Amino acid sequence: MTALPTHPEVAALATGVLARLGVPDPFDPGGDLACRTPVTGGILGRVRGHRPQDVDALVGRADHAFQQWRRVPAPARGQVVRELGQLLREHKRDLGLLVSIEAGKILAEGLGEVQEMIDICELAVGQSRQLFGRIIASERPGHRLMEQWHPLGVVGVLSAFNFPVAVWSWNTAIALVCGNTVVWKPSEHAVLTALACDRLLAEAAVRAGAPDDLGVLALGAAEVGAAVVDDPRVALVSATGSTETGRAVAGRVANRFGRCLLELGGNNAAVVCPSADLDLTVRSIVFAAAGTAGQRCTTLRRVIAHASVADELAERLVAAYRSLPIGSPLDEGTLVGPVINAVAHERHRAAVEQAVAEGGRLLHGGDRVLADDAADAWYVQPTLIDMPEQTAVVRRETFSPLLYLLTYTDLADAIELNNAVPQGLSSAIFTRDVREAELFVSATGSDCGIVNVNTGPSGAEIGGAFGGEKETGGGRESGSDAWKGYMRRATSTVNYSSDLPLAQGVSFG
Repeated sequence: MTALPTHPEVAALATGVLARLGVPDPFDPGGDLACRTPVTGGILGRVRGHRPQDVDALVGRADHAFQQWRRVPAPARGQVVRELGQLLREHKRDLGLLVSIEAGKILAEGLGEVQEMIDICELAVGQSRQLFGRIIASERPGHRLMEQWHPLGVVGVLSAFNFPVAVWSWNTAIALVCGNTVVWKPSEHAVLTALACDRLLAEAAVRAGAPDDLGVLALGAAEVGAAVVDDPRVALVSATGSTETGRAVAGRVANRFGRCLLELGGNNAAVVCPSADLDLTVRSIVFAAAGTAGQRCTTLRRVIAHASVADELAERLVAAYRSLPIGSPLDEGTLVGPVINAVAHERHRAAVEQAVAEGGRLLHGGDRVLADDAADAWYVQPTLIDMPEQTAVVRRETFSPLLYLLTYTDLADAIELNNAVPQGLSSAIFTRDVREAELFVSATGSDCGIVNVNTGPSGAEIGGAFGGEKETGGGRESGSDAWKGYMRRATSTVNYSSDLPLAQGVSFG
């Protein structure tokens, strides 16, 4: 493990970055939210959060802004997002660094997350001129039948710590060009990045001459998020997090007949076929399984390898894992940073113990890597466990760098293993056989929302709709036609004749 910086060094770095991002003095000694960095485990400062009873006024501000914003033409709404994208370009280094400090991601991934924000802004600006309806052939003469898409209202965004800024931008950029406003409840583990993004959006609105309160922050614990979820003025709740969180959110929103967009757990697999390019496969697996210290919803958690290549693949993976640099995510050479906190480490440790108890063979890792001067920082070795079958622990998502190796002999069995988990987010197959590839991506192949060939399940481009099935929630964000989830559809019939023919040839009178 590489040496960690001291906590005062990280705190000073964070203070400078916040000032450059327009948040010069966010801390309040009496604040109820502790802003902790997983790099050292220390507290950077405290921020005063909201109470559940504050949410009524926060949503009221966003709803008031919506009444104005929905009247603005969509291409003009796109100008705010254009300005936001430009500000993100100007502050990419600082915001990426703040992501690393607060979420523990290595710097390359922190910068990549901000690039993702820039990319979604570009897509949304183009989308602002392409919110297409359609004309439908009417069976009645002198009539025009059409579909139109209108702004939905206030969008509530509940985001998780692992992508503290990208997920907000996916929702916000598209929601804004669709004519909505946003109330954002970020993770308690990522308050500082939320304050920075809120400041950048406010500046973008000023530059574009847009109304205030297009984006409103709701800071606090789960009770604040629950108040956002329950507010009837919040037309859509977009929630990213665990399946348990999504189940609770969905029930509450359904009770008031609101809309949900859920991006929940993933238990993603990669099938490795006999013809796979193992050099490419190993590189893909290591990034997908160990990147972000295993704390992505698209993290690779299961490898399903053909019996003819399983032993060689395991040897190569062990060798690769042994060479992974673990340490401060702020160091350029680090590939694996910390998990977010002690709870994450305990879940990792418990899963390793359960896997071994269920017949697994530990091939590498499993131990905590501890710096003497950072007892509250939780660095763990990426872990490989060879499993005899897909047991209970394998079917459960553990949000840490824990990878299970399974074996198959028939591709149909591999696909069945891929699908035989409650989650359905992302999947991959490594093969040079076009028939195997096509079968895997077909309707009888992987049942996931993301199905890749010869590239890992982790990571996605902005142009495609992102999301998964089953306990992953069924939501879709980002590209393709995901914008429709942020709008309401109106079907209109226009009679431009002087007659009144009825549909289905009905005669009345």
